[in-house]
Amino acid sequence: MQYETITYSETSGLGLITLDRPEVMNALSTQMRAELTHAVKAAGQSARALVLTGTGRAFCSGQDLGDRANIGNIDLERTLRDEYEPLLRAIYDCPIPTISAVNGTAAGAGANLALAADVVIAAQSASFIQAFTRIGLIPDAGGTYWLPRQIGAARAMGAALFADKISADQAASWGMIYKSIPDAAFAAHWQARAAHLANGPTVALKGVKTAIRASFTNTLDQQLTLEAQLQGACGQTHDFKEGVIAFLEKRPAQFEGR
Repeated sequence: MQYETITYSETSGLGLITLDRPEVMNALSTQMRAELTHAVKAAGQSARALVLTGTGRAFCSGQDLGDRANIGNIDLERTLRDEYEPLLRAIYDCPIPTISAVNGTAAGAGANLALAADVVIAAQSASFIQAFTRIGLIPDAGGTYWLPRQIGAARAMGAALFADKISADQAASWGMIYKSIPDAAFAAHWQARAAHLANGPTVALKGVKTAIRASFTNTLDQQLTLEAQLQGACGQTHDFKEGVIAFLEKRPAQFEGR
């Protein structure tokens, strides 16, 4: 696919998707959703880690609401099922670690797009807004799934009902995101974190994702069984052997992702 609303690059095992409609604060159009879905799936097949970020002053302002002519004919259920769900599943099911590098405003579906990644790192000036009730809607794009799990029911309810702006610092203190980074250091920080994952033990990183997600529904016995199975697979990898040898030789491990 030739991309028009995003850019995609891959360097040294790191895939980078940049939302590139700065004139509309990277609002999500039908075309952008299709391109994002395609790029995420492609990255999952060839890269070892993936970053999503935005161009300009916003990460993503959510659904593109600019077409007033069709406002009365929008089938939101179809849009969510046919366009958003494949995108969110692609991010959630991506076999490699994913990072949202939130460079600015993340509002509505844009906020929940960011939260779909494994790790969210935000510039200190960025903010998150569950803006849906401002236009008579409920949080979608996975918002009612991510938020209660990340910040608890009370804070999720307040964020959704009041549609308040949540600063990056507040989001970090609540556990909504991993870190809030001063703007001047933001780019260097997420690039270093992403490079760390792209050069890491890929099989083990995938196992981390699988185990932590399963823990929310597993019993202790089920989780211990899963840990043993995943650890058994990790123990057969080149990267485990390299990690042990590097530890004994007191040098950095050179993981190959296998």
